[in-house]
Amino acid sequence: MGVLIGPASSRNPRHPGWPAELGPLPSRAGAVRLRPLRRRDGAAWRRLRLRDRELIERWDATSPLSWTERHSPAAWRAARAALGWAARRGTCLPFAVIVDDEFVGQVTLGGIQRGSVSSAWVGYWVSSEMTGHGVATGAVALAVAHALGPVGLHRVEATIAPENAASRAVVGHLGMREEGLLRRYLDIAGAWRDHLLFALTVEEMPGGSDPALALVGAYLRRGEGRCG
Repeated sequence: MGVLIGPASSRNPRHPGWPAELGPLPSRAGAVRLRPLRRRDGAAWRRLRLRDRELIERWDATSPLSWTERHSPAAWRAARAALGWAARRGTCLPFAVIVDDEFVGQVTLGGIQRGSVSSAWVGYWVSSEMTGHGVATGAVALAVAHALGPVGLHRVEATIAPENAASRAVVGHLGMREEGLLRRYLDIAGAWRDHLLFALTVEEMPGGSDPALALVGAYLRRGEGRCG
């Protein structure tokens, strides 16, 4: 199955590769696709994150709001508006993760810098029903390949808590290199937590000549991501 990448928006020449729809990529749960967030995704976003609080909250940034307040309809509207604002200004690519036409999570390429840095970070979550079926691995593969291909970036980073074995498995399947430990890097669940830094550059892409297809091909050869 090929990787379908939407055309760069002529309305935002500073942000090539956006908006875009990516995929499909096969997983044991179904066909994985990425697309821009839509207003109607809010109901599924709230339902999944409220249900999966125990799975998600321990890795989420500290907030003065309760978990319920953080996932109200108003919170969704505000979050989507902020991501849309950043996307229009070329600093973020926020995607919904779709499996067989159902919203199951998010992948975000954020902190996009051009010029001599030419990098972004990738963050992601998927619902508990999708864990262990290759969905997160496939979604991140699509996003990273897009970043290092049509978007034109040189480097993508991921910062992950050392205890987050599932998330570490995702970047491991995609060949992201561990670079070091960031001490007290993020305020998570009420405390400053250490995070491991992983990265991938264009030069490290398998095959090298076509970053998008090469990375997806490497993912498939790893067995559709047994973890994530």
